[in-house]
Amino acid sequence: MLWIAASGIVFSLLNTIVRSITLTLDPFEAQFLRYLFGTLAVLPLVLREGLAAYRPVNMAGQWWRGALHTVGLMFWFTALPRIGLADMTAIGFTGPIFIMLGAAWFLGEKMHADRWIAALVGFAGVMVVVGPNLSTDGGWYFLIMLASSPLFAASFLVTKSLTRTETSGVIVLWQAISVTALSLPLGLLHWSDPTPMQWFGFVIAGILGSTAHYMLARAFRVADISATQSLRFLDLLWASLMGWLAFGDVPSHSTIVGATVILASTVWIAQRERGR
Repeated sequence: MLWIAASGIVFSLLNTIVRSITLTLDPFEAQFLRYLFGTLAVLPLVLREGLAAYRPVNMAGQWWRGALHTVGLMFWFTALPRIGLADMTAIGFTGPIFIMLGAAWFLGEKMHADRWIAALVGFAGVMVVVGPNLSTDGGWYFLIMLASSPLFAASFLVTKSLTRTETSGVIVLWQAISVTALSLPLGLLHWSDPTPMQWFGFVIAGILGSTAHYMLARAFRVADISATQSLRFLDLLWASLMGWLAFGDVPSHSTIVGATVILASTVWIAQRERGR
């Protein structure tokens, strides 16, 4: 649980830095450079422990995971400059719902009635967050951000599967390598030279990103995904604080209410799962 809580703080710091960069730099270029520097951040460990320690058992799984994450990031980075951090985090709370559905459809887990109830309540919470913004300028970016959630959920399901045969370090390194390689063509499409401050931001983002994904991999190794989700409500607190300090964003009432509904359904089903 501590790994999940700590990862939420690190991800909030990461998202704040990356959002500030994407306000003035092409989002796809930012996506590529964020993961390029994530790869560079891991290289000292690779050089210290040797390449053999980071050779994956399931190479195909690593690249499938990278492909899913890359497509999800394309949506996420497109919407990131247009959406506040609190709204983005609230929409991201749908991830556990998609993970639950994916576990039933693709991993053969039994879909109990309470899981369907949690999914429906969670989607109602999503509409509370997204609905009021669809009529505003740029409201469609909320749907673009929402589209990233099932792709990230699929990526995390693959990650959970990979923890059976791979170490956390291998998973983090090969996610960074695969996403960097797959993001390169889009990154070059509208390339412009980053400023020195943006280069520094990418260095910090690379370190934070690799650290946060390592924390997630450690958490997924020792606990069920559903059991870790109750602590994700803290992510909204960190995101709201970072958004207010960095951008002057104040979460709307609909964001707070919707996020509460989504997290309540997630915590409820997590408790039910632990009781089975």
